Amino acid sequence: MRINSSNIEKIRADFPILELQVSGKPLVYLDNAASSQMPQAVIDRIVRYQTEEHANIHRAVHYLSELATKEFEAARVKVQHFLNAMESREIIFTRGTTEAINLVMHGYGRAFIGKGDEIILSAMEHHANIVPWQMLVQEKGAVLRVIPMNDAGELLIDEFEALFNSRTKFLALSHVSNALGTINPVKQMVAFAHQHGVPVLLDGAQAAPHQPIDVQDLDCDFYAFSGHKLCGPTGIGALYGKAHLLEKMQPYQGGGDMILSVTFEKTTYNVIPAKFEAGTPPIMAAIGLGAAIDYLNGIGIANIDAYVKELLDYATAQVSAMPGVRIIGTASKKAAVLSFEIDGVHPHDVGTILNDYGIAIRTGHHCAQPVMQRFHVPATARASFAFYNTREEIDKLVNGIRKVQEMFA
Repeated sequence: MRINSSNIEKIRADFPILELQVSGKPLVYLDNAASSQMPQAVIDRIVRYQTEEHANIHRAVHYLSELATKEFEAARVKVQHFLNAMESREIIFTRGTTEAINLVMHGYGRAFIGKGDEIILSAMEHHANIVPWQMLVQEKGAVLRVIPMNDAGELLIDEFEALFNSRTKFLALSHVSNALGTINPVKQMVAFAHQHGVPVLLDGAQAAPHQPIDVQDLDCDFYAFSGHKLCGPTGIGALYGKAHLLEKMQPYQGGGDMILSVTFEKTTYNVIPAKFEAGTPPIMAAIGLGAAIDYLNGIGIANIDAYVKELLDYATAQVSAMPGVRIIGTASKKAAVLSFEIDGVHPHDVGTILNDYGIAIRTGHHCAQPVMQRFHVPATARASFAFYNTREEIDKLVNGIRKVQEMFA
């Protein structure tokens, strides 16, 4: 269904937290890039699991265990279809994007990247897609190469292509920047990397909530995302990996369920995806993620994408017209992130004052300190939008910014 002024209140009614009052004002929640809110349908599904279905999985033949196993694996299939992966065994449940990236670094990087090999990242990466590769560089003696960006926050594709050589072994790249909102031309970049025989990991934490994802069309080798950014619970996410790569990777963790047999002399690892899911998994959270995907599919990811772009365009026009306010990140293709600074006001003060008006935004470096260094700012204020936000809430943000300016005039 197309989201518009005639049905947005019906959608908002699905989210009980939006009834909250903060500082005596209705909550205006504009921190969705950090974590989205959860609809009642997902909350109800979690409660149903806990009250009617809870048991450990893959381990017993009693009713509850078999039911929980069935629902857990059904959630995996929902993720498969959400990403258009070829097989459900290509979906690994993780605690989120961060763990998914670390899994690839340990499982693939430590096995296939060595001394002098080069790993390409972009200048706009989240720390979660920098630090694990730095760990690998320190361990293996590999080298990090960085794709630069222009003043609009767009990657320089010519310079990206010039980074490739015979030593290039891996590309790890954000689909969408969490600090700038830039949508990177990842399909084009994946294709170029593959021309050089280089596998690609895409960090989809900011893309998956807002736009249709088709990993077969993108042809990426790995894709990671987090459940809590798309109306699901925290502590759950997923890694997509091409089966032939997952099969030759080393397990990230050892323990129960990721083995076929164990003796003190030898262990035989399980098949994928079990090989990468040691121990009792986050069963409730995975089922909740499945429910969140059902909810989003009911609205339509393409409809969400179109509506949130309308909100971003409206907010960009309003904020860019304000004297003394500068938007950080003005790429021609952006997702629902608006980072800005106000002359003479530290972003933390901006966030504190807006909170007094019930407006929740993120302030700081957004776990992307190299981005802040590139734009010569210590931090930014960041408003990020979801499909349950409204133009009226953006108007409240703009009025809040004016109040901040008045206080520091």
